[in-house]
Amino acid sequence: MELQRRSARILQVVLPWSRTVWVLALSTVARSIGHGTVVTVSVLYFTRSVDIPAARVGLGLTVAAVAGMVASVPAGRLADVIGARTASIWYVVLQGVALWSYPLVGGLTSLLVATGLVAVAESGSAAARGALVAGVVPGPDRVRTRAYLRSATNVGFSVGTLVGGAALGSDTPAGYTAELLGAGAMFVLAGLILLALTAPPAAPRAARGARWPVLRDRPYAAIGLLNAVLITNTGILNVALPIWIAERTQAPTSVFAGLLLVNTVLVVFCQIPVSRGAEDVRGGARAMRRSGLWLAACCVLFTLGSGPSPVAAVAVLAVGVVAHTIGELLYSAGSWALSYELAPEHAHGQYQGLFGLTSQLGTAVTPAVTTFMIIDHGWFGWGVLAVLLAAAGLATPAVARWAERTRPAAAPALEPEPA
Repeated sequence: MELQRRSARILQVVLPWSRTVWVLALSTVARSIGHGTVVTVSVLYFTRSVDIPAARVGLGLTVAAVAGMVASVPAGRLADVIGARTASIWYVVLQGVALWSYPLVGGLTSLLVATGLVAVAESGSAAARGALVAGVVPGPDRVRTRAYLRSATNVGFSVGTLVGGAALGSDTPAGYTAELLGAGAMFVLAGLILLALTAPPAAPRAARGARWPVLRDRPYAAIGLLNAVLITNTGILNVALPIWIAERTQAPTSVFAGLLLVNTVLVVFCQIPVSRGAEDVRGGARAMRRSGLWLAACCVLFTLGSGPSPVAAVAVLAVGVVAHTIGELLYSAGSWALSYELAPEHAHGQYQGLFGLTSQLGTAVTPAVTTFMIIDHGWFGWGVLAVLLAAAGLATPAVARWAERTRPAAAPALEPEPA
């Protein structure tokens, strides 16, 4: 009997629990396989096969990222108008089609156009996808669903990186081109899979409500700024840690691959359990507070990894990665809860767009901030980052209470807003 209960709990983590989640998961896996492939091969394709200087590729990707941030809220607003399912399908298909233009890139101008289209479509897809989950999943299950989809994302992304590795091994223009075309096809497939979902009914807007309520919602913007601070956890792991290992510790640089694997496995299997209790504003704020403290602790542990013993360094870094992963999981659960529960039902697209913008902003500045603070200033930089993360986490409950108090009271509903 006990074995059956354990098996049932494992299946709850591994398998979707409804047809809706099955469809969302299959679309997510297809999209993340494409994403993993593109991340693995695109930069080397542009620099080695197209012969665009690395500095220009970096410039093009930066400009594209800015374009994606600018488009985030308007793209989310469009999802509110035309419907989250329709927008989700079109955005992700557009992203796939835009990826098919990569083999046509021949210089900086075409690079800017192609990567800009991909970035704008990706921002729109993220906002619409968040609104779609809000529309097809009941409120109490949204965080759990996002947790499951995040696990699916990690699985798909890992597969995509393995697929992209085949092109890196051959290092030929034909190999890179085939991978990029295949990645685009995976995005198109991800969009077509969503056709199996029933379109959610449009939520009625409040009487005399603003068409762009997110632009006036200062408490929600404040939550977004705290989100921008806490999402730096991605750069800490992917950017700062490998450089820190190579330049400031006695641990072999190859250990980073193992540490990254530990993080990935924990995310896949622990995101759903860790997300329990973060289904509402109070639970989400509590998760964000604990996230800030765990992430601060990981910064301290990484600092201690600079000792003279390679074995001790690896052990301390491993504990630090576990602490980081706990903080990362709590951050994800808390951010989903707050982004959903503080948004009006009729405007999830634009609210998810703004929240996505703050996430993109935090992700964009993290590499520069972490390398400057940590690599140039060592333990002092880690300490400053730890203080910032802890402060953001501790501030979240008070800001969330402010945001909850300022939510508009229920008002008479009108028909869904026309385009």
